[in-house]
Amino acid sequence: MRALRILLVIVVVLGGIFFVVDRVAVYFAESEAEGRVHVTGATIGSTDVSIKGFPFLTQLAGSQLDEVDVEITGIETDANGHRIRISRMNAALHEVKLADGYSSATAARATGSAVISYEDLTKAAGDGVVVEYGGNGKVKVTGTVDILGRPLSRSVLSTVTLVDGHILKVHADKVPGEGIPGLEGLVRRRTDFEREVGGLPSGLKLQKIQPTADGLEISVTGTDVQLDG
Repeated sequence: MRALRILLVIVVVLGGIFFVVDRVAVYFAESEAEGRVHVTGATIGSTDVSIKGFPFLTQLAGSQLDEVDVEITGIETDANGHRIRISRMNAALHEVKLADGYSSATAARATGSAVISYEDLTKAAGDGVVVEYGGNGKVKVTGTVDILGRPLSRSVLSTVTLVDGHILKVHADKVPGEGIPGLEGLVRRRTDFEREVGGLPSGLKLQKIQPTADGLEISVTGTDVQLDG
């Protein structure tokens, strides 16, 4: 019995040591990954990486991680002369295969969400245009047009949609003053716009967009998502 108790104590101690070593390894791996994340064709602010699953060391030995959660803040891209910023993006990456000495990886599938704030959307819309939440899944766009030499401010409620999975389109449902020759065209030239949303890892696609009080919420999905460090 005494020998059995000693054996149990040894097992518990070794198990505790393994757990600590495993968690320390995860911590260092997450810190290293955060410093190496980059997105081709974009600048990013900060990143946070969380590696799920236990034990980590056996996953690392097999060069495949069960799940890696990534949060990137401030993804900025420039497309067609217009700069747009994704305020925040979260992604859960599953079955992540490591390659090239852990310098690159491929996730079999991924799900997540991205947010574009109205402040960032306003900056992307153009000079003199302000974008706000309009309620009921709409955005409110305000722009100034010139009528007979006088500036005239107009606000419209607009629908936001995704075109071809990567272009954000803002289109006014109705323009005040419709019927006045030329007015609708002038207003729409200020309030209707399209912007390409880039800066996503290869294989990750925009799926659905929904205006909320906190910004434009976009769901993202992907398969064979390529990650380079």
